[in-house]
Amino acid sequence: MEARAVAKTVRIAPRKARLVIDLIRGLDISEAQAVLMYTPKAASPVILKLLNSAAANAEHNYKMDTSRLYVKEAYVNEGVRLKRLLPRAKGQGDIIKKRTCHITVVLAERE
Repeated sequence: MEARAVAKTVRIAPRKARLVIDLIRGLDISEAQAVLMYTPKAASPVILKLLNSAAANAEHNYKMDTSRLYVKEAYVNEGVRLKRLLPRAKGQGDIIKKRTCHITVVLAERE
């Protein structure tokens, strides 16, 4: 059985979020929480909150034992891009793409 949590349209570039998500893939939930608490990246608090949400889903919705949970899957997909215009010389404009991402964490019990 698996419990999952998804955060959609998070205002962090997917490439930067993947650096953090790669650190916790396959770890026990307590180890993953410890890693995220001491990782100095902007995506860490968002992913920690998502991990805690997935753990709560596992405990309350599926009656899973939280001490045996581990991160089975964790991945980041690209979300919508917010397009903004930056004024440049001669009446031109540069497009700035503010990237967003969808973060998914799946937890399962060790056997």
